[in-house]
Amino acid sequence: MERRAFLTANMALLAAMALPRLSLASSGNAVDNPANYNHRFAEFNGIRMHYVEAGKGPLVILLHGFPLLWYSWRNQIAPLAAAGYRVVVPDQRGYGQTSAPEAIPSYDITQLVGDVVGLMGALGETSAVVVGWDIGTLVASHCALLRPDLFRGVVLVSSPYSQRPPIPPTAIWKANFKDKVFYQDYFQEIGKADAEMARDPHLTMRSGLYSLSADVAPGDGWMTFFEPGETVLENVSDPYARKISNPKQLPAWLSETALDYYVAQFTASGFTPALNWYRNFDRNWQETSFLAGARIMQPSLFVAGVDDTALQWGKKTIDTLETTMPGLQKKAFIPKAAHMSPEEKPAEFNRILLEYLNHL
Repeated sequence: MERRAFLTANMALLAAMALPRLSLASSGNAVDNPANYNHRFAEFNGIRMHYVEAGKGPLVILLHGFPLLWYSWRNQIAPLAAAGYRVVVPDQRGYGQTSAPEAIPSYDITQLVGDVVGLMGALGETSAVVVGWDIGTLVASHCALLRPDLFRGVVLVSSPYSQRPPIPPTAIWKANFKDKVFYQDYFQEIGKADAEMARDPHLTMRSGLYSLSADVAPGDGWMTFFEPGETVLENVSDPYARKISNPKQLPAWLSETALDYYVAQFTASGFTPALNWYRNFDRNWQETSFLAGARIMQPSLFVAGVDDTALQWGKKTIDTLETTMPGLQKKAFIPKAAHMSPEEKPAEFNRILLEYLNHL
């Protein structure tokens, strides 16, 4: 153990020396400036993937969710690199500076997992811990299920692993939420949510990120369910009425620099490619009958903010993770954080993640 501690300390020192531009900064300005990162591109699987890379050591791949980017992990990159890990953070297919194919089936789970495998090949790596956040957990969990030879550990943030159900997801939503519209079901209609979100990307991102955090005022949080006939971003002139609230002031964890980067990226890409992930849920179900009852056996971790609304409608799934993920090391819940915990409470999130990584 003394030798391991010595090696870890030296790896951390070397990683810190290798990151002069980031300076392992706690300053919001340094961390929030996208120019302070090492940007790379790789081509595989018919796409060009943008990713950020830092550090040397065992590979950790961080997969963002919606409506997020590689940038959403900015508070994790330098600390993980300093701790002795090679950190690789891509814009996933359809996001940011990565290619966005037009065909909806281009975003099914086989393509998304294939992208992570392709990225590892481009990096010359054969082993990784994969960390998924929000819908990124869909990719991370399937990486673990489909390629256990490559992925030695898996971390799921905010959204738990759910085994393949007996009927398609859209059928489940309609059966369970008869008098409501589940937001993922709302996303199924091509063009509708896309246009609403693209109408004012600044307001969409400012309000959307705020509404997913623990800073949101009571009643202003992201609405998981809608009344029939309502929209996901209702009445922009009144800022989004009940569905998403425009904060008078940005929360402390979201700087104007950060917001501007989010807005610029989604203004360029639009929201359709990202929403196409949701439009493949039934297709994913059809393609993965062989995964019925599948369990994630690798050492794993689940992390969420205490105030995350996903904990409410996903409680049953979270309660059964010890069964569906026999290698589960811990379920960690971060106080005063919600769906945006890696951004809201980065120090606590990083402590939990590194504790898991260092014991693999």
